[in-house]
Amino acid sequence: MLKDLVARLIAACGYELIRDDPRVYSADGLRSVHNHDFVRDPGFARAYARGVAAAGVDYDWQWRVHIGLWAATSAARLEGDFVECGVNRGFLSSAIMELLDWDTLGKTFWLLDTFSGVDETILPPAEREHVHDRPRHHGSAYVDGVETVRSNFASWKNVRIIVGSVPSTLSLLETDTIAYLHLDMNASTPEVATLDALWPRLTRGAVVLLDDWGYKGFEPQHQAMGEFANGHGLPIASLPTGQGLLLKP
Repeated sequence: MLKDLVARLIAACGYELIRDDPRVYSADGLRSVHNHDFVRDPGFARAYARGVAAAGVDYDWQWRVHIGLWAATSAARLEGDFVECGVNRGFLSSAIMELLDWDTLGKTFWLLDTFSGVDETILPPAEREHVHDRPRHHGSAYVDGVETVRSNFASWKNVRIIVGSVPSTLSLLETDTIAYLHLDMNASTPEVATLDALWPRLTRGAVVLLDDWGYKGFEPQHQAMGEFANGHGLPIASLPTGQGLLLKP
C-alpha cells in the first residue's frame, strides 16, 4: 500500500516510478528524472568505454565521468598541463585522454599516486581512524602496483606517471602552469596540502575537480576543503554526484 501511495504521489508530479526506465538516471547514489542525453552521445560513450577498459569494471559512474569530461574540456582551452592526484587504475583520466585526443593538445597529463592505496602514515590519528571506519563502496578497491597502470597509459605519449605518496612527490612535478587539477586521494590531509602547494601554479580559470567533496562517508574532506576555499574567499559548487567544483579566479 505504501509503495502504491509513493508511486501515485510521484506520478502526480509528472514522474513515473519505473525500474530501468531510460527516462530516469539512477546510479552512483544519484537518481534524477532530468535530461541525461549525454549517456547516448557517441563521444561520451567512447570515452566512458575507455575508462571502463582501464578499470576493468564498470562502476556506473556515467554522470560523475560526464562532470569530469566537462571540466577537462573546459580546461583544455586554457594554458597549462593537467594533473591528477589519486589515479588508481585511471578510469577518469583515461576517459579524458580518449575524448580530447590527448596527444594533439600539446599538454602533459601528470598522474600521481602511491598505486597501492591511501598512505596512512601521513594521516593524523583521527583521519586514519575515519578511513578505516568509512563505509566501503564499489570504487574503493585499489590497484596493487603501477605496472598495469603504465600499460594502460602506454596508448599516449604526453603522460607522466609519478609513483609515491602525495604531496611529498610534488617536487617531481615539472610544470609551472596547471589548467586542470583532479583530487581523489580519499583523505583530506594530502588533498588540502596538495591544493595549497599547487594553488600558485593554477592558471586563471583553472578547474579543480574534487571527487569526494560531497560524497557520503567523506565528511572530513568536505570540511577541510571547505575551510581552504573559504580562506581564499571562494565557493565550491556541490554536485549531486558527490563531486565539488572550484575555479581559480
